[in-house]
Amino acid sequence: MVPDLGVAGDDRAGGVTMLGVRALGPTPPGPSDAPGDPADPRQAERDAWAILAGVDGLGPVGFAALLARFGSGAQVLRVAASPNGIGVLADSPGAGDPEAAPDGRRRRPVSVALATAIAVAADRGDATLERIRGLGLQVVTVDDGAYPGRLGAIDLPPHLLFVLGDIAALQAPHAVAVVGTRRPTERGRAVAARIGAALAAAGAAVVSGLAVGIDGAAHDAALTAGGTTVAVIGGGHAALYPRAHAALADAIVASGGAIVSELAPDAASTKGTFPRRNRVISGLSDATVVVEAPARSGALITASWALEQGRDCYLVPGPIDARESAGCLAFLREFHDGARIVAGIPQLIDDLGLVQRRPEAPLAAATMIGLGSAARQVADGLVGGLVTVDELVAVTQLPVATVLASLTILERQGLAVGVHGRYRVAGTLAAAP
Repeated sequence: MVPDLGVAGDDRAGGVTMLGVRALGPTPPGPSDAPGDPADPRQAERDAWAILAGVDGLGPVGFAALLARFGSGAQVLRVAASPNGIGVLADSPGAGDPEAAPDGRRRRPVSVALATAIAVAADRGDATLERIRGLGLQVVTVDDGAYPGRLGAIDLPPHLLFVLGDIAALQAPHAVAVVGTRRPTERGRAVAARIGAALAAAGAAVVSGLAVGIDGAAHDAALTAGGTTVAVIGGGHAALYPRAHAALADAIVASGGAIVSELAPDAASTKGTFPRRNRVISGLSDATVVVEAPARSGALITASWALEQGRDCYLVPGPIDARESAGCLAFLREFHDGARIVAGIPQLIDDLGLVQRRPEAPLAAATMIGLGSAARQVADGLVGGLVTVDELVAVTQLPVATVLASLTILERQGLAVGVHGRYRVAGTLAAAP
């Protein structure tokens, strides 16, 4: 189920090289624990990698081949800036050398167009670095001590990461990915929030993809529970997608978390960048949990990567006739020797080897401050999965006007969100069991 990311084909297609990063060429000497430190002798190489990362059409395959041929990113840029640089790069045998490919298949050489793009990038290098620093991004390469150990241990680690926020969040003692469909049911959204809150309460960082739906619910719940969360995006930081989660991204950074991408700041997310993003999500995590996923869901790609990377994988089962559960059920059936079910939130925490630091309560006391009896009943109904006014009236036995007034109170306090006549919990209510 792990997608073919084009490792033997066109580098522009988002390929991920099977060339080991340990064979990228000579490593520049010097300390490796302070990315961005001007006094760090590795900084010139780190900057060179950041410049090359923004070259359109230069994916991991060509990047690794150039490093193998010229020994360093800085040398690639020096060659590109020389009088005959384009010709030298275009004549580079490294990208087409079978010895550079463990599978023996020939890689395509650097084209004249790609060599020209590298030369242009070399000429604009200072502006590129200014752009990166102006956005507040830190660059960490696979050779840096700050590079996350979990990600560096997989077969396909990115050569470098652009990080907004605290790099230390990528090295949390425990990290669990929570992913799922962009179109969840209200029950699925609530389950994702409960899982995110429970993981945060157990001291684990919550890793996800910042997408709407399950991803957003997990991120938000982790923040509400006072935990750390890391978002891996499928494009560059300056082209954040989805824009609807810009405020959530800001909150993640403000809380001590991080927004991560292996793509240059202005790179747009495309269909091909998300599978690459998904392998980073699982690679940064000890385990991956899929809450809801239709039959053809990107969340299943993340689950596949987790198994491929030797990480644990858990899936929330659901009704056999529900579209949102079809992918999870099929994955559990196909990979029954590797994937596991989520039998409950406490059971998941136990299976992950984590310790729940504080018991779950029906609702945090702070959440209920200022709410009257009716609003409390409506809040409990929303937490229990009721989504319409009619359902709330039937269960609470409150008049319609009282239910509507209570929903207005909850919305004003950020505890509920109403869309097209259907309501769901938000804020601290989203983390309630």
